[in-house]
Amino acid sequence: MNIINILFFLTPKAEVTFLEEWLTLQQVLEKLEEHTFSSIPILNNEGGYVGTLSEGDLLWYFHHNKLLTKKKEQLLLTDVPRRFNYEPVSVNSNMEDLLSKIIQQNFVPVVDDCDKFIGIITRRDVIQYLREQK
Repeated sequence: MNIINILFFLTPKAEVTFLEEWLTLQQVLEKLEEHTFSSIPILNNEGGYVGTLSEGDLLWYFHHNKLLTKKKEQLLLTDVPRRFNYEPVSVNSNMEDLLSKIIQQNFVPVVDDCDKFIGIITRRDVIQYLREQK
């Protein structure tokens, strides 16, 4: 395999929909509905990647806590446990690191040298590239 810089696949932060960890569950649901995503990165106040929220995380949280609509406005995103850890890659990672994660995740968050979120790499983009290399 040719040596490829993983940034070739990067969708920059400016083009990525993400959640801020201080949002209420009501705001999270509105954002998910607006963009129709099944999972979405979560960032902290400093722009650092803290995890990914999936629809399943929300469904299980609502089910286990028997939440009423009114209460969603009072709860924060940080109250929802996440069942899967979408591990990020560093901008300095190699293709092998990326591939080992993209097999398990729909997308891989990318962080810079200061652990700040700079974007994502989608499984679709990697597969499309590999298909075109045949």
